Amino acid sequence: MEFKTNVMRILDKMKLSYKSYSYVNTSAVSGLEIAQALGQDPAHVFKTLVTVAKSKKHYVFVIPVAEELDLKKAALSVDEKAVEMIKSKELLPVAGYVHGGCSPIGMKKPFVTRIDASAEGCETIIFSAGKVGYQVEMKPGDLQKVVPFAFAPLCA
Repeated sequence: MEFKTNVMRILDKMKLSYKSYSYVNTSAVSGLEIAQALGQDPAHVFKTLVTVAKSKKHYVFVIPVAEELDLKKAALSVDEKAVEMIKSKELLPVAGYVHGGCSPIGMKKPFVTRIDASAEGCETIIFSAGKVGYQVEMKPGDLQKVVPFAFAPLCA
């Protein structure tokens, strides 16, 4: 039997099409290394970042692995004055994921989510399947059925 993450089980339950990848048997750690290990264009492989605003609200931003989140653009996209990355130790209690295995799907609770505008032109995007070593690929329109999000320019 093939390994399934909670993200994959959620997608299966919703009968949404996706492709899964594993890089468990590689030394890939960074997003760029993961894209390379999967033989994928880094522009189509995305990382999931969780932030906190001065209002104490948490926001999720999904950007290409080779890019950096522009915190000012991110804040603007969610009508906040400022956002900052949450501390690594806060990720598990807030989102239910560990660093490197954070997915926009299956968070502990729904958060306002923004995906970089570059994904709008992609037929599919690849992102964490919710466990380090696993990724899923799906159409942004199908992802929208699981996690409501808006596209926004988010990168520096």
